[in-house]
Amino acid sequence: MIDQNNMERCDFIHAHDDIIQKVKAQMPEDEILYDLAELFKLFGDCTRIKILYVLFESEMCVCDLAQLLNMTQSAISHQLRALKQNKLVKSRRDGKTVFYSLADSHVTTIINQGMEHISEP
Repeated sequence: MIDQNNMERCDFIHAHDDIIQKVKAQMPEDEILYDLAELFKLFGDCTRIKILYVLFESEMCVCDLAQLLNMTQSAISHQLRALKQNKLVKSRRDGKTVFYSLADSHVTTIINQGMEHISEP
C-alpha cells in the first residue's frame, strides 16, 4: 500500500522555469519523435530482429534467409520490405538475385548496444 503522505508531489508551486526552458529548447519536433518511435517499433518484432542479426553476419538473398530462419520467402520478403522502407536494410541485384545487407553502421550500433544492454547484470 502506498503512503500518500510520503509521496513526492508536484503541484507546480515551484516549477523550475530555467530548466524547463532549456530542455524545451533541446526537444526535437513531435514529427521527429514520432519517426523515432516508428523506427523503434521495427525492433519490436522478433522476426525482424532475427533478419537484422543474420544480415549483421552476412549479406543474403531471400531464399537463404527463408531457409536459415525456416520461414516462407513471402514472409521474409514482407519483413524485408518494412526494414528497407525504414532504411535499416539495403539491397543490390546480381543477375536475377537480390541480396540484402544492413543499410549502414548505425544499424550495427543499435543491435550491439541492445545486446549489451540486455546482457547487463
